[in-house]
Amino acid sequence: MSGFIKRYPLVVATLTALAVVLALYFTGQTTLAQWIGTAYVIFIIGLTAIDMAKDILRGHYGLDILAVVAMGAAIAVGEYIAAMIVVLMLTGGEALEDFAEARAARDLDALLKRAPVTAHRLDSDAPDAVPTDLPVDDVQPGDLLLVKPAEVVPVDGELLTDEATFDESSLTGESLPVTRQAGSTVMSGALNGERAVRLRATATAANSQYQQIIALVQQAEEAKAPTVRLADRYAIPFTIVSLLIAGLAWYLSDDPVRFAAVLVLATPCPLLIAAPVAFMGGMSASARSGIIVKGGATLEALANAKAVAFDKTGTLSHGEPELVRVITANGTSEDELLRLAASAEQYSSHVLARGIIDAAEERGLELSASHDAEEIATNGVRATIDGKRIVIGKLGFVRGEDPTADSVPLSAGETSVAIAIDGRFAGTLLLADRLRDNAAHTVEALRSHGLSEIVMLTGDNHETARTLAAQAGIDHVHAELLPADKVERVSSMQGPVIMVGDGVNDAPVLAAADVGIAMGARGATAASESADAVIVRDDVQRVVRAVQIGKHTYKVALTAIWIGIVLSVSLMLVAAFGHIPPVIGALTQEFVDLAAILYALRALTGGGRDTQPQLTNPTAALSRKTLVAESTT
Repeated sequence: MSGFIKRYPLVVATLTALAVVLALYFTGQTTLAQWIGTAYVIFIIGLTAIDMAKDILRGHYGLDILAVVAMGAAIAVGEYIAAMIVVLMLTGGEALEDFAEARAARDLDALLKRAPVTAHRLDSDAPDAVPTDLPVDDVQPGDLLLVKPAEVVPVDGELLTDEATFDESSLTGESLPVTRQAGSTVMSGALNGERAVRLRATATAANSQYQQIIALVQQAEEAKAPTVRLADRYAIPFTIVSLLIAGLAWYLSDDPVRFAAVLVLATPCPLLIAAPVAFMGGMSASARSGIIVKGGATLEALANAKAVAFDKTGTLSHGEPELVRVITANGTSEDELLRLAASAEQYSSHVLARGIIDAAEERGLELSASHDAEEIATNGVRATIDGKRIVIGKLGFVRGEDPTADSVPLSAGETSVAIAIDGRFAGTLLLADRLRDNAAHTVEALRSHGLSEIVMLTGDNHETARTLAAQAGIDHVHAELLPADKVERVSSMQGPVIMVGDGVNDAPVLAAADVGIAMGARGATAASESADAVIVRDDVQRVVRAVQIGKHTYKVALTAIWIGIVLSVSLMLVAAFGHIPPVIGALTQEFVDLAAILYALRALTGGGRDTQPQLTNPTAALSRKTLVAESTT
């Protein structure tokens, strides 16, 4: 409670003042009540006028103008209680919006706080060397570092320990821990396993992977244009119409009371409170559907979105490639080919390695170790297994050993891994990262909601990306992209643009998009921290639900505003002819407010029916054949 008082002192002060004024009024001390109420409203008018003047100097005209006019008119005709209610609606509506928007800032802070701040430097490589703590910014390339169990790797480095296991899910979205061998590169931001390891720093903190991604997120957040409140767009026209009706009433009747009577009915409470109530209702509906939306502006952007971009791995696909076929050559048996391939892939950090190893283990094949395994980044692995020289990886890489290595036709979504044994092509393994069962339905449903441009942005190769996109019914594919390339692609799309992804590598583009939606089922990753909305269940079809709720909420908010405007203008016209005295007008206006607010509560339904199972605790835990493939390298 103390935190609320400190953050929203005007709301608390208004409630207190209103309670005092009402107590005095109903005990017969009306003069004192009027003095206190009038003085408080004049004080608020002064504060609001100062803020309004600052906004006008910046070229922004909002509801403050209408609020000042309404409060001043109410005070002028002695309707101090009505004026205080306007004050409460003004301060309370802003507090509701602030409460919703504050979540995004807190989540971005969480991303920044996760960045390592301390490193443990060793003065020598002796087994009994004692580590010294130092700020991570003081680490220099070449420093020998100790990373304790369950600690985040502070900077990019080369692993010196023979073998170590790291959780890289927050960086790559890969759900399984990866095993690294001595000499492998370890990225900052990876979470160490159960034993202490040593590594040699290869970059400063500022130049390491995790810190660079954080910098991109911050830049994208700062580049976002400020959002104008929905109701503000109607403030100036409504104010002009209200003053015009009041002025004409005064001029034609030669009675200043008519002017006051009209302006009392022009109080902007429906505009001030209806939209925030609707957006809060939409956020509640989203949470019940397993989608945490971080602000009303996000719902508005979802409602008006024209384009959507999807990451591939872990978003449209399951992110867990599986072996689907073994094609042998030159007399090699299937089991022997798979056993040798899996033995070599033990020394690879590539996502395909896990699928090959799992397939070998499922067949009960015993894997062998290598003393000279070497991973060639982006190409494959060379290793000696049981005295045989194994080369496994991309076809072009294996053709360096045997130019006769043949390519094989691929089905949709498949990726090939070639193997050579002792300099001779031995066969091919085919793996497939399965498309989510509801991915194609999700894409089609988004088209039906008016999102005409749907693209895939992925760091994967063209062939795999194209085939998976064809299955999902996505028209445009941009493959082999780095995080910065994804930001550039999204920035060039016609917005508002929705970006759906997961993992730290997607954090910059999620922050840069008009609406970043993170598949956050794996936990509090940097993706969910930088996104505008988080799907807490591992279900891409939730994206459709998010758009549906956004559209419904925006429609409800607009309708609630128009209900308030139409009723207010109608009553103003009646008051202009002298049929509604100021006192009755002030009371009548409250019914207008009530009608607008009650309608705004319809946003709680979310629109339509959510056919998916709902979360019990949502805060604990989205076909065409023609493709245009592009890449940025």
